[in-house]
Amino acid sequence: MLKEQLMEDFKNAMKEKNEIKKNTIMMIRSAILQVEKDTQKELSENEIIEIISKELKKRKESVSDIEKSGRTDLLANINEEISIIKAYLPEELSKEEIEQIVVETIAEVGATTMKEMGKVMQAVKPKVAGRADNKLVNEIVRAKLA
Repeated sequence: MLKEQLMEDFKNAMKEKNEIKKNTIMMIRSAILQVEKDTQKELSENEIIEIISKELKKRKESVSDIEKSGRTDLLANINEEISIIKAYLPEELSKEEIEQIVVETIAEVGATTMKEMGKVMQAVKPKVAGRADNKLVNEIVRAKLA
């Protein structure tokens, strides 16, 4: 479904001659196709969301570099790309919602020490896939296990 939506939006962006949207969607689609070629299988919706999340993360990381260089023209483009990519991701979870999921997962896994953090992270990841920044999830898990 998400792949079809991307293709449809790609066609519309070409018709509208919206270069930034067209290029952004093309980069997302090529990342998806590359992973499909590498793994030789059709990706699930969650796997596609993961790839889109990675593309979003790349853009967010480049914002600080662009700000340092003072290229406001590039900054506007990156921010537009970020908003385009966010449209394909499920709504992000609030910090409170992430904390709730982490607390429930810690109880499910039975973790009590920092040594079990990997086990907790592995169980939390699929629950928040594409809807939370892994760095924030990591911080919350650390705080709850400390």
